[in-house]
Amino acid sequence: MKILIACEYSGRVREAFTKLGHDAMSCDILPTEQPGKHYQGDVRDVLYHDWDLIVAHPPCTFLSVAGNRWFNTDRYGEKARTRKKAQEQAIAFFRLFTDLDCEKVAIENPIGCMSKVYRKPSQIIHPYMFGEHERKATCLWLKGLPALKATKVVEPNIVKYKNGKGTDSPWHLDTLKLPAEARRKARSLTFQGIADAMAMQWGGIESQQDLFGGAA
Repeated sequence: MKILIACEYSGRVREAFTKLGHDAMSCDILPTEQPGKHYQGDVRDVLYHDWDLIVAHPPCTFLSVAGNRWFNTDRYGEKARTRKKAQEQAIAFFRLFTDLDCEKVAIENPIGCMSKVYRKPSQIIHPYMFGEHERKATCLWLKGLPALKATKVVEPNIVKYKNGKGTDSPWHLDTLKLPAEARRKARSLTFQGIADAMAMQWGGIESQQDLFGGAA
């Protein structure tokens, strides 16, 4: 298949599909972090080509529920109004992928406003369902594709807050130590177990399972 992995610079999903023999290309405003077919620039330059499958990871900074408190105009004033405008732009960008003619489309994002603005996701997955010991709720909106099946359910690593009022993932806590841009990039990465499952279940055949250790 001819596959576009939109808004991906890591190359993880792209290379998972490439390993199976597909013609996969990633696209992002950043350069790719590993060798492979990559278009650096505006995704709209390549989005409307003749793709068999599109997997999109639109930026979530202004869509995720994690930033909801910053929209309080009474408390944050102009900063909140500026953020609201940024959210409107982010929603419009997300919508680029909901209105495509492509028969097979997957859009990935964390839990956020698109569940109301667009529709509820087709499914919500976590890395620990795919052999990764991390908890991170990830929404998938699917068109023409089956829901991903868990490949290897493992126990997620969980840290309790010292105040006893909640829990978190060590991976997420570690990203808090990073500068803002590095933190954003780290949190946007697709876990390898999920990337492999996408490739195997949406673009593989049973005889190719050994390419991913037989897990998918």
